[in-house]
Amino acid sequence: MQAAGRVPCENPGIFVFLRMVRYTRRHVLRSLCCLPALALSGGILGAFGMASGHKNRHMNTPHDSGGPASTQVSGSYEPPYLALHRKGELAARGQILHDMMRHCTLCPRECGTDRLSGRRGECKANATLEVSSFHAHFGEERELVGANGSGTIFFTNCSLLCVFCINYDVSHLGRGSRSGIRALADMMLRLQDQGCHNINLVTPTHYAPHILLAIDRAAGRGLRLPIVYNTCGWEKTDILELLDGVVDVYLADFKYGESGAGDKYSAGAGNYTELTRRALKEMHRQVGTAHPDPETGLVHRGLMIRHLVMPENVARTDLVVRWIADRLPRDTYLNILSQYTPMYKAFDYPEISRRISRSEYSNAVHFARTAGLTNLRLQMQ
Repeated sequence: MQAAGRVPCENPGIFVFLRMVRYTRRHVLRSLCCLPALALSGGILGAFGMASGHKNRHMNTPHDSGGPASTQVSGSYEPPYLALHRKGELAARGQILHDMMRHCTLCPRECGTDRLSGRRGECKANATLEVSSFHAHFGEERELVGANGSGTIFFTNCSLLCVFCINYDVSHLGRGSRSGIRALADMMLRLQDQGCHNINLVTPTHYAPHILLAIDRAAGRGLRLPIVYNTCGWEKTDILELLDGVVDVYLADFKYGESGAGDKYSAGAGNYTELTRRALKEMHRQVGTAHPDPETGLVHRGLMIRHLVMPENVARTDLVVRWIADRLPRDTYLNILSQYTPMYKAFDYPEISRRISRSEYSNAVHFARTAGLTNLRLQMQ
């Protein structure tokens, strides 16, 4: 992380390389495992903290925006959050979400923790924003990466807490640095200045209040990139309703097709499948089906779903794709991921203690095609 006040790197390519070489092994593995898809696929602020100095890797200098990087978005697309900002509604929604942290019900665990008092909820977060890293990321879907990368901000802690999480040091162990609303807005603007095509918010649920307030602040300083909400899919519809008009692209996991897997592998989230189905329908209602811009090849708006194929079909891929085909348009964007890698506590579960086979991935693709899904992104072939 750069200290606040340093001069931004003038060569984005060098900047990204220097940041990449400081990744942990898990971040490198995660990025590299995504590459085949790219080749093969067609006073409230004081309560949150206002510190702008950071020690974590990838943190950058606070910087005003609105310059040349804005040309990375199609000239015909204006993110709806700009209108919400002008009306004052973006800040008002942030206040509503902030108040929920007094007896926290932001995620489906609804643990009721008073995060504003400094206590940490079941997601392991309190009211102080914590960020693991931010940078131009080239390991996401190609429709988000484009030429200059997806402007990714990785938040610390997590509500789902999967036993096999490849980034467990961030999600379970809390690796990251304390931050604040102003600093988060600065990150967004800096990523825009670097030429990134969107702002990609990874594991955002437990920091939804901070995010809306930071977008509001950044919008007043020239932010106009699409907002990507990169979520595990396990979301409450009443929270998603407050994101209507704020989020441009929902990049959502659909991990499990039946409830037992969520209960076993995601810290007792036995309602994962039920709530994720509801969430995906609400996401689609808001943003529709994702289709690339014919001029840029980038997705500026829409629902993009990811599904990670797991050993022994414990995630019930067959049920996942069948539900998508039955309840959403058949051309719903679906990225079928092959990079499952046992990490963290996965070795405590023999059935998921190995990587998947080629035949297991082929079976998953067959399930999707047989269900009638037509907009697939594939990896292992």
